Amino acid sequence: MKRRILILFTVLFTVFGQSLFAQMDEPIPPGGARLMVEIKGNDTIFLAYLHDLWVFPKMNFKNKKEEQYYWKMVRDVKRTLPYAKLVAQELSETNKKLMMMPNDKERKKFLAQYEKDIYQKYEPELKKLTLSQGKLLIKLIDRECNNTSYDLIKLYRGSFRAFFYQGFARLFGANLKSEFDYNEKDKILDRIIVLVEAGQL
Repeated sequence: MKRRILILFTVLFTVFGQSLFAQMDEPIPPGGARLMVEIKGNDTIFLAYLHDLWVFPKMNFKNKKEEQYYWKMVRDVKRTLPYAKLVAQELSETNKKLMMMPNDKERKKFLAQYEKDIYQKYEPELKKLTLSQGKLLIKLIDRECNNTSYDLIKLYRGSFRAFFYQGFARLFGANLKSEFDYNEKDKILDRIIVLVEAGQL
């Protein structure tokens, strides 16, 4: 009997042990937690590793209009933040490819084609953004990439193209040179972004 229990225990430990160690490598989903157990003597203690929980002072709105503006900003951040993160990711991958190219001629050729591909891929989605969401995206790109949209265009596609796109943006009241201000102007916006990233909003 003891032998059967030992064999059963060994099989269960092998199967579930592998499953447990496989799960250890998996990322924790937003709002989720990884649970493990530790056995100390006769006690079984559950261990949970949780995401960071951000705590800010309660928002005090002067009036209904200010509250509506806040929730509109939350909605707009949720809509545009994935695109800003995508830009940062694309930049990182593009830089790796550019570094492997032998000369400037190859890099220019690659960037010209890359620009066309990006337009085809994302233009239909980005056209659906409102003007205020477009302006917000410009700021979020600066936050995610540590460079303004203007500087990025100038760096990768040249001064003339950056000047052209800046002039086009200005026609619609946008500014590709907009910077993210952590300290003053965009303090509340940064708070919203942190909470959205943490899955708390």
